[in-house]
Amino acid sequence: MTTSTSARPQAQPRSAFKVFRTITTRWMDNDAYGHVNNVVYYSWFDTAVNAHLIEHGALDIHHGDTIGLVIETQCNYFSPLAFPQTIEAGIRVAKLGSSSVRYEVGLFAQGADLCAAHGHFVHVYVDKENRRPVKALPLNLKTVLETLV
Repeated sequence: MTTSTSARPQAQPRSAFKVFRTITTRWMDNDAYGHVNNVVYYSWFDTAVNAHLIEHGALDIHHGDTIGLVIETQCNYFSPLAFPQTIEAGIRVAKLGSSSVRYEVGLFAQGADLCAAHGHFVHVYVDKENRRPVKALPLNLKTVLETLV
């Protein structure tokens, strides 16, 4: 029998996140079991973070020289979400490096105090042309990210 020293993940409160973005579920998000399928959660992580960066002028997906590539993802699920339901995605930056960022996202049923799911993903920001990590995050991106730490 193996004993784990790590604590079991716990649902996070709203206060653990810096900003929120509303996401509306769609009929197609539900799976055969009547709740949102796990792969949709990862799509919501991307949507929440990238929309925030785009809206704040920190990411130009069409003409920018720097892009973020996902190198790691993870999610813990605490309670089901389903269509029709409004989701509130809380965002924070857990680690800000010279070329990488660890985003953490909590997905909340509208008005809920604790998240239904909590996960993270790591972006490494690279030069769009050669796909090599940037030496330093672009100033406008770093400025926006610092508000989420």
